[in-house]
Amino acid sequence: MAKIFEDYFSELQADMVSICMDYVNNKADMIFIYASNEYGLISSDVFYKINNCIVEKHKVNNAIQNAVSHSYHLYNVSRDRQNAVLNICNENIRAIKELCKKYNREMPAEMKLIYDVSKNKLIATYCYESKYTHDPVKTADHIFDEWFEEMGGKLC
Repeated sequence: MAKIFEDYFSELQADMVSICMDYVNNKADMIFIYASNEYGLISSDVFYKINNCIVEKHKVNNAIQNAVSHSYHLYNVSRDRQNAVLNICNENIRAIKELCKKYNREMPAEMKLIYDVSKNKLIATYCYESKYTHDPVKTADHIFDEWFEEMGGKLC
């Protein structure tokens, strides 16, 4: 059976989840991936739920250092590693954009992916309207920060 648009689209999203899981050595409860493509500006970011703490990628070690019952180890949160993850996510966004073009589908301006590790379940929401391009102040980072706070993000 030949692959269809949805198969390719799902594979690219799964690749984003995979690289974000690799970043935390497959030790997270949930992964929240933000992907944006507005008027050619591509952006992505990720945050995690680890030990009931929702933390951004550069703060994942805070979630394990404060966990009493968790075996202690440190994640590699170097700037190079963070950039590598986001670069791969951005490449996947570009590939999704090309896929949408090839299949004559509308490209989402925003994708929010929530991956529940224990349930092996991905929930994706898509928005096709601009979120920040026409705003004089907001950027993709602002939208990401708002989502982080909305999902309960905090310092642990």
